[in-house]
Amino acid sequence: MLTILQSIILGLVQGMTEFLPVSSSGHLVLTEKLMNVQTEELFFFNIMLHVGTLVAVCAYYWRDILALLKKPFQKLTYMLIIATVPAVIVAVLLGDAIEAAFGGKFLGVCFLITAVVLFLSERVASNKYPRTLDKMNWIDALFIGLAQAFAIFPGISRSGSTIAAAVSQGLDRKEAGKFSMLMSAIAIVGSTVLEVPDVLEQGLVGVSIPGMLLGMLAAAVSGYFAIGLLNLVLKKNGLRYFSYYMILIGIVTIAGQFIGFL
Repeated sequence: MLTILQSIILGLVQGMTEFLPVSSSGHLVLTEKLMNVQTEELFFFNIMLHVGTLVAVCAYYWRDILALLKKPFQKLTYMLIIATVPAVIVAVLLGDAIEAAFGGKFLGVCFLITAVVLFLSERVASNKYPRTLDKMNWIDALFIGLAQAFAIFPGISRSGSTIAAAVSQGLDRKEAGKFSMLMSAIAIVGSTVLEVPDVLEQGLVGVSIPGMLLGMLAAAVSGYFAIGLLNLVLKKNGLRYFSYYMILIGIVTIAGQFIGFL
């Protein structure tokens, strides 16, 4: 049974790392190992943490989401659909197999891959005439979607990969961040739907209702501030700073795995 403190810590980690380009899955694996807890089978709790981060996205981008709901048949909707398809295909066909085969084993290496992706994105980004979302095309959306599908490996950042892909295509950094966050909302809803059968089978186990609610609150609040921080970093062209962090945590993780600490 998770304690309330453990639930809050996992919620904070989920909220902060879901949107910052540092890999939420990788950081959750590390946090669980450090706290000596296992949450792989706590389907309902994990889903509720994702719902908390979904609340954060909706609260931060409520105007954009409302505009999409009022006028669903628009270019941005089509771009989001195209960008979502690759991840859906990979998740349905290979998702469980990939997580079972690689979950945590190559975590440090995947952290380093994320670092390289973030660093290179700053080098290839078009700073002269960055495009807005209304100027993106289906090739841009598909390329971003492939990056999201690639991020199914634990340790590969979803937000980092999609933002890097977007800016490499010439999109404005802040616009790339917005598109990535809107994609995350779809991804969270989709993953929640896919996990419903497991939730119905298992039910609420391993965590108390107060712990679950506080974990959700922690994920929502930290997620909201993480989005704000990400936008600030993107405005200052600072993705490379996250790449430095990923290099550090990647090396530490590999060292910890080598000596048997992680």
